[in-house]
Amino acid sequence: MAARRAGSAVINAHAAVVLAAGASTRLGRPKQLLRREGETLLHRMVRLAAGTVPSVLVVVLPEASGPLTDAVADLECVQALNPQPQRGMGSSLVVAAPMVQASARVLVVACDQPALEAAHLQALLDSASQSTSGCAATLLLGTLGVPAVVPGAWFADLADGQGDSGFRARLRALEPGTVGVLHAPALALDIDTPDDLRAAHELGLIDD
Repeated sequence: MAARRAGSAVINAHAAVVLAAGASTRLGRPKQLLRREGETLLHRMVRLAAGTVPSVLVVVLPEASGPLTDAVADLECVQALNPQPQRGMGSSLVVAAPMVQASARVLVVACDQPALEAAHLQALLDSASQSTSGCAATLLLGTLGVPAVVPGAWFADLADGQGDSGFRARLRALEPGTVGVLHAPALALDIDTPDDLRAAHELGLIDD
């Protein structure tokens, strides 16, 4: 994938990582394969991330992920397999780390926020490019979370198994005013449980 260009100048080159290795234990079915307007959530999130034109797009999937691999077969991305997704989102960040350059900004996207739209991802990238920390995050129920943009160096710093909590802690430890903050109350609905799924149905965010 090529970075966006204006003439011969590269504009805001970045990488993107879609975290989609969760086992959906509480939901009882693969959340990645739920559909919005006929499109699986996994395909939707990878497509939206691809629309920001990253230099590399990494999708972290669980091992033995045949249906998930098939769901994004038409999209240009690097598939990385997480052998231990039960260890949480941090283990997926560790898996993605070798494919992320330390000098890049990295857009991090989860696969289970059905209200996510392309404009939000672009706004995060724009906000990060203007922030003194190089970071931007989504304000969810009063705390900073994903989608977010963080420095690639944070991936290089990951300690095995500590990625998720480390990213949250680092974002929230940044001085106020140094990180871009986007308010997006609709993104607080992620699909972890049957109740979440029912709520998403009622809002028209997931197909029947």
